[in-house]
Amino acid sequence: MLKKVTLWIVVVVMLAGVLVAQERGGAAGRAGRRDVGRSRQGMQPGQDRSGFMRGGIQTWLTDLEEAYKQNNREKMGTLIAEMKQRFGRMTAGGGRPGSGGSPGGFGRPAGGTRPGQGRADQSFFKNPQMAKDETEKKILAVLDDLDKNQRRGMMNVPVLDGRLLRLLTETVGAKHVVEIGTSNGYSGTWLALALRKTGGKLTTHEIDATRASLARENFKRAGVEKLITLVEGDAHETVKKIKDPIDVLFLDADKEGYIDYLNKLLPLVRPGGLIVGHNINPRMADPKYIEAITTNPDLESLLLHGQVSVTLKKR
Repeated sequence: MLKKVTLWIVVVVMLAGVLVAQERGGAAGRAGRRDVGRSRQGMQPGQDRSGFMRGGIQTWLTDLEEAYKQNNREKMGTLIAEMKQRFGRMTAGGGRPGSGGSPGGFGRPAGGTRPGQGRADQSFFKNPQMAKDETEKKILAVLDDLDKNQRRGMMNVPVLDGRLLRLLTETVGAKHVVEIGTSNGYSGTWLALALRKTGGKLTTHEIDATRASLARENFKRAGVEKLITLVEGDAHETVKKIKDPIDVLFLDADKEGYIDYLNKLLPLVRPGGLIVGHNINPRMADPKYIEAITTNPDLESLLLHGQVSVTLKKR
């Protein structure tokens, strides 16, 4: 037990050091902005809120050291739990106290979860997926199975992003959705969950024959195969055959290819339609695509927590 507590002490002290370093690193850039409003909050110019935080950690470290010397395991456990809770709150707020960061969301929480995990902090919004009818219940069961048993190596969107795709597609009443990057059909099934209500169809493109075959099986399992046309081949070429208007375009394939897909398909996206890009973060996104969706006056783009871009083609 003592060894375990000692290990926790080392880990938590390291975390405390990281938090202090983050505050020091951002203090200089924030100093001018803070001085403007300090007098209203009872703080003197030059006084740093992060100083309170560091002082709090210093007190915590002193208490922990004293408890360790006294071999007071109960107090050590309490102090460690306190720091874990504090660290959780700070990472949910973007890594710094008072940063105003979001508590997390679709695909990549502001605290820095790895892309693809999708484990956002939903502690304040615990809404399970509720099936409205038996058909939806069947589809959700298949999606749950894919999430648990087929995700590895498939580069599927996180569950929350799948739910977002369903919400956006059904909200705009999409009649035609185009997806670039089928994989095993996970995101396509989420899209089909909406299309069964809008009366729409999905055209999805996949270059890998093995994944395309698996996707067909999964679409059939979910009972949505009649809503979906799966096109095998290089999407940079196959999209040239699309002639019908597009209500929602979902990009989740080769990131450097997003700009080509956009250039070829944007003319087909109807006014009021959406272009949704996945893995839109500094590590993966193509700067040319980012520039294209943020500098075109005909488009309005929003980035959701560093992972999903939603672009409206203005009416």
